[in-house]
Amino acid sequence: MALIMYLHPLSSYVQKAKTGFYEKGVAFETQMLDGTEPVASEFAALWPIKRFPVVKDGEELIFEATAIIEYLEARYPDTPRLIPDDPMKAVQVRMWDRFFDNYVNYPQQRLVYLSIGREPDDGEDGAKWKAAFDEAYALLDRRMAEREWVADEFSLADCAAAPSLLYADWTYPIPRNYQNLWAYRDRLLARASYARALDEARPYRHMFPLGAPEGRD
Repeated sequence: MALIMYLHPLSSYVQKAKTGFYEKGVAFETQMLDGTEPVASEFAALWPIKRFPVVKDGEELIFEATAIIEYLEARYPDTPRLIPDDPMKAVQVRMWDRFFDNYVNYPQQRLVYLSIGREPDDGEDGAKWKAAFDEAYALLDRRMAEREWVADEFSLADCAAAPSLLYADWTYPIPRNYQNLWAYRDRLLARASYARALDEARPYRHMFPLGAPEGRD
């Protein structure tokens, strides 16, 4: 029985999970969550929290993109590894995975929500979230000075980084003088697994609330 992912392709967390699937070569089916029936009701009954992606594998239900990739690691141990077997290296991968979700994705979402009125106006044009971006961008530029990927090899952390940095730059542009960070972002967007997930989201780019800028993929 094939795994089934409930998703919308524009979601950064969906793209993160898809990148894990494509890196590992694990087949899956999709159920599109665009508000239409009967899939919307089916998903609500399956997962009342109604946040995606969620993967169904027979009777197993796996939610949250990080946990989905962890599940693939356990379920398909003979596929390319996204979390190292070495426990100390695995700590680094998991730590940087959380960095991208908490310190890049989170402020990005707050700025978007501010812009569309889903979060109360802070009267400061999102200054604290922009400051968080400034710190994250500077740290990442230093981190990537002599690295190809954020940990030793392409990993779970890079699956998180790719959509995080795509949408972060769309929301609060990465300064051009951060050449190491830009080079890393370019490598992520060129990675076949993420490029595939990104291509699948292209028909929905018009739905990004701030507008998808030209020339920044």
